[in-house]
Amino acid sequence: MDFEKQVIVAENLVKIYKTKDTEVLALQGLDLVIERGEVMAIIGNSGSGKSTLLNMIGGLDKPSAGKLFVDGKDLFKLKEKDLVDYKTTTVGFVWQNNARNLIPYLTAVENVMMPMQVNNIAPIKDKRYRAMELLELMGMEKRAKHRLSQLSGGEQQRVAIALSLANHPTVLLADEPTGSVDTRTTQTILDMFRTVNKELGTTIVIVTHDSEVSKSVERVVAIRDGKTSSEFVSSRSYADKLAGIEDFSSGGQVELAVLDRAGRLQIPRPLLDKMNLESNRLHVHMDDDGRIILTAPDSR
Repeated sequence: MDFEKQVIVAENLVKIYKTKDTEVLALQGLDLVIERGEVMAIIGNSGSGKSTLLNMIGGLDKPSAGKLFVDGKDLFKLKEKDLVDYKTTTVGFVWQNNARNLIPYLTAVENVMMPMQVNNIAPIKDKRYRAMELLELMGMEKRAKHRLSQLSGGEQQRVAIALSLANHPTVLLADEPTGSVDTRTTQTILDMFRTVNKELGTTIVIVTHDSEVSKSVERVVAIRDGKTSSEFVSSRSYADKLAGIEDFSSGGQVELAVLDRAGRLQIPRPLLDKMNLESNRLHVHMDDDGRIILTAPDSR
């Protein structure tokens, strides 16, 4: 594995949740590679496994089987102490619910300083300087002394992003970060993510249902039934988007099916419905141009 280029690598990842009477297979052999410096999104219906994947990348949940590496660290082998360090330095979190991100009775700058309190080496003035630096990056330096109740939803999310960056994480994980704000604020938050990526080089992984978010990143991975089913890859370069050569939210994505390591792929349900299949079998053949053709048994 090339850990210099690949910051997240999941191979045949499995997660099983067990209760007294049942077992739920949340992830069933998921493969995923995320490169350093990417800004990408993960989408999928409720129960598809996307939040489970995010929690495992974040060290909040343990995989049941497979392989999972983040920034060269094997999450199957991390001991409890190493896992605490991992969650405070390798990854940062931005949650949809600001009550989970921020402490209401603290000011914006005090909130951003909170993750740095685990590091007792740096003097308090250095921690405050770092917090103000991040608030300035988010355009929030003038609101540094305001408490949560004095900030709008969008301002709270900007503070939350600053907080998530306090300990210089390699990867920023955002779970539905625009789920509770309006369209205009959504674009502002996306601008903040782009700024973080451009200025700090942080890899950003966003779990979302928001189509505007998924259209505004370079790559989108769709998860269905606990596996990577397809990817939407931008037809324009990310550098061109950042340079303003084309409108960042104008779409321009190409959907690609994803083969797993056994050569299997998931066919989108809308396409299967159009085929009116009477069974779970298909003819598979290749035409003279090298294209693989799938047809219903009675239509060949």
